[in-house]
Amino acid sequence: MPDPDPTPTRSREPLILSASARDVRALYRKHFADRRKERQLLSTASFFVTFATVRGITHAIRAERGPFRNITPGGRHIHHMTFGITGLLTVGYLWMLEVGIDEQRRASRWTSIAYGSGAALTLDEFALWLNLADDYWTSQGRESIDAVVMFGSLLSLSVLGKGFLQELIGRRPASTPPSA
Repeated sequence: MPDPDPTPTRSREPLILSASARDVRALYRKHFADRRKERQLLSTASFFVTFATVRGITHAIRAERGPFRNITPGGRHIHHMTFGITGLLTVGYLWMLEVGIDEQRRASRWTSIAYGSGAALTLDEFALWLNLADDYWTSQGRESIDAVVMFGSLLSLSVLGKGFLQELIGRRPASTPPSA
């Protein structure tokens, strides 16, 4: 029996499941050819990956599982926020010198990744610098999660403003130009 509606229907299957690596690379180049947009994407990705990783490590340290231990040279506990601040200061200085802004794409990528990681390491201990107390595991430690969610949302919005994800999941054909 013939199909009652002969008009072709567009598959609702997400493009990510049917797309080849070449298609994803082409979408990436299309939406992130501008270094500023690529820096936003890489900063956002490194922010969330670093946050998830550091949370996992701190839970492992607290549970005394795995190879991880607190860093305590001379008996003084060094918080991971220290590494985040150092990273942010370094990236800020490099960007002030315009390293990673208008130069090689590699420098742009690395400084963006370092920025996202530094921000995550710092904001993961936001409650510490807000309250001047080591309350990572207390109810006040929730303030750090709130700060991460707020900043992570801001980073995500800066990346998702264009049509990359819409095309990636197949809601807009690749031939349609993105709306302004």
